Amino acid sequence: MGKILLGLFLGVVLFPLAVLGWLYFGNVPVAVADPPFPQERLITHIPLHARIDREAPKTAPIEADEANLVAGAQIYGDHCAGCHGLYGKPSPIGDRMFPPAPPLWKPHHHGSQTVVGVSDDPPGETYWKVANGIRLTGMPSYKGALTENQMWQVSLLLANADKTLPPAALDLLKGVSQVEAAPVKTARVQTK
Repeated sequence: MGKILLGLFLGVVLFPLAVLGWLYFGNVPVAVADPPFPQERLITHIPLHARIDREAPKTAPIEADEANLVAGAQIYGDHCAGCHGLYGKPSPIGDRMFPPAPPLWKPHHHGSQTVVGVSDDPPGETYWKVANGIRLTGMPSYKGALTENQMWQVSLLLANADKTLPPAALDLLKGVSQVEAAPVKTARVQTK
């Protein structure tokens, strides 16, 4: 009976106090450079992918045509490039996040194929991530900040990152301003 009471005491009182002490005295890995919790990746990725598989739309309500890809490139430049980088220009902060923000215009190997960013993910999965964000990653939810159409435009752009994109979209993704892309002819002002 004494061992049972000792076990209850240790389990019910001392263990929670030890955890609170660990939290209170700052031994929890909370800085970006800290190593992850044991099994952190497993604990976060399995439920994330299960939820995306359950909730992500299976088809896009818009086409991946030139107008939508160019609009997606503009949205990407305005909202995503800060963390995920531009075409040929990595983000200065993306790799300093925990977990690092994936560079969405950098080719990488996925199995036996070369993939650009998340072009191997279905557009509905990317749409879900844009719409809902991902906790504990720095990826915000864009519901309320972007329209549903805009979230689909950027999702279709990223799904097609490994394909030939319209020149106007590529200029936006390279950070070329519209003035640089198409110089405006100016009239010469005559002075007296």
